[in-house]
Amino acid sequence: MDILADLNPAQREAAAAINGPVLILAGPGSGKTRVIVHRIAYLVKVCGVNPRRIMAVTFTNKAAREMEGRLHHLVSGSVNNLTIGTFHAICARILRLEGKAAGIDPRFVIYDDEDQRSLLKRGLQEVGFDPKQYAPRAIQSAITSAKSRLLTPQDYLESGHSYFEEVVGRVYERYQQLLTDSSALDFDDLLMKMVQLFKQDPKVLSRYQERYLHILVDEFQDTNLTQYELVKQLAGKYRNICVVGDPDQSIYSWRFADLRNILNFERDYPEAKVILLEQNYRSTQKILETASCIIAANQQRKPKELWTDNKSGELTTVVETYTEQEEAQFVVNEVERLVGREEVNHGDCAVMYRTNAQSRALEENFVRYGVPYKLVAGTRFYERREIKDIIAYLRLIQNPCDSVSLLRIINVPQRGIGQRSLSQLSDLARSIGIPEYRALQVIAEAKDEPPSPFSSRARQAIAGFLNFMEELIAQSQGQNLVDLLDLVVNSSGYKEYILGGSDGEERWENILELRTVAEPYRDLKPLSGLAAFLEGVALVSDVDGLDEGVAAVTLITLHQAKGLEFPVVFMVGMEDGILPHFRSFDDPEQMEEERRLCYVGVTRAKQRVYLLRAFRRSLMGSSTVNKPSRFLGDIPTHLITGDTLWAGEDSSAATAMYSWDRAAAPSLAVTELKAGNHVHHEQFGDGVVVSCQLVEGDEEVVVAFDGFGLKKLLLSFAHLEKAE
Repeated sequence: MDILADLNPAQREAAAAINGPVLILAGPGSGKTRVIVHRIAYLVKVCGVNPRRIMAVTFTNKAAREMEGRLHHLVSGSVNNLTIGTFHAICARILRLEGKAAGIDPRFVIYDDEDQRSLLKRGLQEVGFDPKQYAPRAIQSAITSAKSRLLTPQDYLESGHSYFEEVVGRVYERYQQLLTDSSALDFDDLLMKMVQLFKQDPKVLSRYQERYLHILVDEFQDTNLTQYELVKQLAGKYRNICVVGDPDQSIYSWRFADLRNILNFERDYPEAKVILLEQNYRSTQKILETASCIIAANQQRKPKELWTDNKSGELTTVVETYTEQEEAQFVVNEVERLVGREEVNHGDCAVMYRTNAQSRALEENFVRYGVPYKLVAGTRFYERREIKDIIAYLRLIQNPCDSVSLLRIINVPQRGIGQRSLSQLSDLARSIGIPEYRALQVIAEAKDEPPSPFSSRARQAIAGFLNFMEELIAQSQGQNLVDLLDLVVNSSGYKEYILGGSDGEERWENILELRTVAEPYRDLKPLSGLAAFLEGVALVSDVDGLDEGVAAVTLITLHQAKGLEFPVVFMVGMEDGILPHFRSFDDPEQMEEERRLCYVGVTRAKQRVYLLRAFRRSLMGSSTVNKPSRFLGDIPTHLITGDTLWAGEDSSAATAMYSWDRAAAPSLAVTELKAGNHVHHEQFGDGVVVSCQLVEGDEEVVVAFDGFGLKKLLLSFAHLEKAE
């Protein structure tokens, strides 16, 4: 079988260019995953490279699973020893094997965002700062930024100039010590510790440089400095580094991704071969033209000419509604219209927005009209309280030094160990310089004279919890993961505890679902299964859990939508201040990223794109009148539908294609209408004017219609007729 037979010329060139550095600039929908998979297959089947000597790095577990599935289909079991996964997953794997050289306990737990903030809050208090004055989220972001630039606490303190940076530096220092005491790493540590290990131990680095003859990195535009340095270390010997990405889709600077990594790749690898993938297999020609017009204004990019053999397709539909409620109602009505005409099903449609807060109006309308939907990144499954509790028990079994898990569940269900006792426990542990779990043992062992200020009752409760955990730890040696999970739930009393609440049945169903997640680990050795399970759930992401087979409309942020595709895409909130976000107005680089975000949204669509804006929007406690997004003005009128659109039978204002030159529209600042006038509307019939108000060169009229109630209308759209 010719591995490269089904690829287009540019894809074949990219898959077969195996010697030295290669930069593949892959436009959206150009088949980059296909190229990576066929490149690996080519290395194995044609070039005879042992799969063990190939590393492929993705940015989501979902992408890694997709690649693995395609590879097994293409080259069968030949790739079983291939290293494939996210940066974090691969680093976690290596650190468990090699971390001892850097003082890392191989049983380390991985702290998620909530765990990190809990520890940061504690660190703030321990170095003398008030968490109410210095928000843990802000401190967390600053520390993540430091780690993404490979700055240690000492580096950060030496480079800081402001008082806030001094605060961050001191908290960072204490936070790292607390992580060490808990035998824990946060997500950023997984990367930073890996780079540090390679620098500290050249023998370990040499071993992995020799092992990985070929390294492939997907979504290279989303790497930060630490990830870039890690790739440079691993590719240092053979320089067979192939990176795939698109500067036009770099949208994660807030996660400290550095666009310069892909823009400057040729500077660090001057011998690099650059290959452009410009043929699009996803979208219609008109969608590509719309997207290209939006992104063309950016300066920080490498130009590409996207093209497709797909049909020309529908024009982009631009819709203006009066409020966010009408915007949402238009989406619901249009989805139902397309489904009713059997052009699509519900699962083919996605609604994308800049901020999570925008989903509220959409959800309300989908619920109101009974249209099925799924919300990506509502409360993540692994962030639900009952799931976090059970996982905390399991983490504590694996690693008793895990202070965050210990303090979370020591009194869940209630055991008579109150907040005062917990504070005293932490104080004792800090004063002696031992983990909290060891402090529990100290308290329990002091039989006659409990360490002040613990009462006999508190000591008894602590001893009871300690005995319970010691028994769980002992039994875990011979229990498979599923049986161990059942043991935790039942012997802790957690089942009765959770079922006693008002939403107990729903929470219990979530625990049963966690048991389903644990099933694939049942046949692994007891401790190995527990470790693999905990690492897996720690590294899962929002999009990993997205079931694309469910027949429901997807509600998702534009950031989360990257890497996905849908036949029909609705982008709501196309207003200055939302997209682009108001924070980008004074920052040219951020404005370019907002434009890239818009580009990413449009290029998710296969067949149809709807761009919607509301004249007046209530969001996050305030109501504002926003101008149309400046990105709409980049789309030529010949690419936009000219048909008048309505937001539905119950709409309070007609919606129409937006006129790009609003100033050219007839001014209605002065009208003959006033309160008490009788008017006629072609949809709502006869009514009486309640009030009139000038708004941005137009007039907002409130009319009481017979059978329809009060409606707010813009006079320029409403076409009201004054009755005699």
